[in-house]
Amino acid sequence: MGERLEGESEPLRIVFEGVAKIGEVMSTFKNVTLRPEDFSSPVALQMALTRIYDTILKSLTETPRKAYVAEIRFTDSMGNTVVFAADLGESPPPLPGTRVKARIVVELLEDRAE
Repeated sequence: MGERLEGESEPLRIVFEGVAKIGEVMSTFKNVTLRPEDFSSPVALQMALTRIYDTILKSLTETPRKAYVAEIRFTDSMGNTVVFAADLGESPPPLPGTRVKARIVVELLEDRAE
């Protein structure tokens, strides 16, 4: 990736194994999100549903485009399930099937403020 500066230590690398589910989403729906606070009260949920409804209505006026995403799931070192998404672009990934293995590499680097 980048060059290592003189005196800089090697990055600490941690590798996790997980699974990924590959699917399609409409590109306009990428903006639809539900946050934990959206479920904090009935009014908060109504506001979230209004946001979703507005996004869906906007999507009807745009040319529909599909994008491929991977929902990646693994268990961290503390036993917590971690789930995140990765955008794979507009063409199908060259992988067999919709469920595949995932390898997550975390590198911890020295933060040198200059």
